Amino acid sequence: MAVAVAAGTLRTCSGVFPAASGNHPLAGWWPLAPAAPAKLRLLSPALRVPRAASPAAVENGSSSNSNTVPTPKVIIDQDSDPDATIVEVTLGDRLGDLLDTMSALRNLGLNVVKASVCLDSSGKHNKFSITKSSTGRKIDDPELLEAVRLTIINNMLEYHPEASSQLAMGATFGLEPPTEVVDVDIATHIEIYDDGPERSLLVVESADRPGLLVDLVKIIADINITVQSGEFDTEGLLAKAKFHVSYRGRPLIKALQQVLANSLRYFLRRPTTEDASF
Repeated sequence: MAVAVAAGTLRTCSGVFPAASGNHPLAGWWPLAPAAPAKLRLLSPALRVPRAASPAAVENGSSSNSNTVPTPKVIIDQDSDPDATIVEVTLGDRLGDLLDTMSALRNLGLNVVKASVCLDSSGKHNKFSITKSSTGRKIDDPELLEAVRLTIINNMLEYHPEASSQLAMGATFGLEPPTEVVDVDIATHIEIYDDGPERSLLVVESADRPGLLVDLVKIIADINITVQSGEFDTEGLLAKAKFHVSYRGRPLIKALQQVLANSLRYFLRRPTTEDASF
C-alpha cells in the first residue's frame, strides 16, 4: 500500500468542500457502472465491513477534553481525480485513526494511494485517494462504496466515541445511539429537476442508516432509470444524495419523475424493511 501524506502532516485549508456552480447543489460525483437491478444486492455475503484494529482512543489519550463535538461528515467525491475515488472525513482536530482507517480499507481490497490532512475552523479534514487493488482504478460499485462509507464511520467512532450520539450509525457501530430520533417523514425530501437536454437531477435527503446508498440505487434501477453520476454525503444523522439520472438518454418526463419520487418516498418512510442491509 503506497501512501503519500501531505508535507507537514497538518496544514491549514480553506474551502475543502467546493461550492456548487449554477443552481444545483453539486460538489463531487462518482460514475456508477451500469448494472442490472438483480445485481444490486443490499450486500454481497463476502463483503464485510472491517472493525477498527485499535480500541477507542484519541491522539492525547482522552476523548472528553473538548466540550464541542463538530458534526461528523463523510463525503465521497469521484470528480476531483480521474483515476481515484476521493473520500473526505471531517470531525474534530483530534482524529487519530488515519493509519487504522487505511488498513481497514485495504482489507476491503482497496489501496490508499495518497492521504492528506488539513485543519480549518470546521474541524480536521482527512482526505484519501482510493483505488481498487485488482484494477488500480476508482471504485464503481455502489456496494463497495457503501462498505467504504461504513468502514470509515466505524473507525471514526472507534477514535471519537463522543461522536456516537451525533451519527445515525452510532446505533450500529458506536457506544451509544443518537440522543435524538429523526422523524423520517419530516426529514425526507425528494426533488427532481430538469438539468439539460439529456438528464435530470435527483436530490434526496433522509435519515441515514446502513445500506442506504445501495438501496437508493436499487430503487432507481428497478424502474429502469439510469444513474449517470452521483454524490453521497453523510452529515450527522442525515444522508444527502444527488444523482444525475436519465431514461433512455433523455431527462425524466413529469410522470416518470412522480413515479420515482413516490417510489423513493414510500421506501424511505417505511418504519421497517424486509431485509437488513447490513
